[in-house]
Amino acid sequence: MRRIDAIGIALAIFIAGGVAYVILQQVGLDSLDAGIWSQALLMAGLVGWLLTYLFRFATNRMTYSQQLEDYKEAVLQKRLEELTPEELAKLQEEIDRENG
Repeated sequence: MRRIDAIGIALAIFIAGGVAYVILQQVGLDSLDAGIWSQALLMAGLVGWLLTYLFRFATNRMTYSQQLEDYKEAVLQKRLEELTPEELAKLQEEIDRENG
């Protein structure tokens, strides 16, 4: 994520809080109750996002981990494609010896 993306997301959340405050006031809540409820909604959103982050961290499905795994697989695939048929047969023999 680029810095401008993070700034945009923060600005959008700030504006969403203001919009929620105005909507709650228009539905009939006084300014104090509207402020409390708009903050409660934003906190619920923050806690929800935090829980999804913790879940991705616990299951190791974060963006960096996934990119690193994809890169490792691509490097191994490229190395495998560069092997000659003789080297490939020798490698298969070694694998068979280790497994058998």
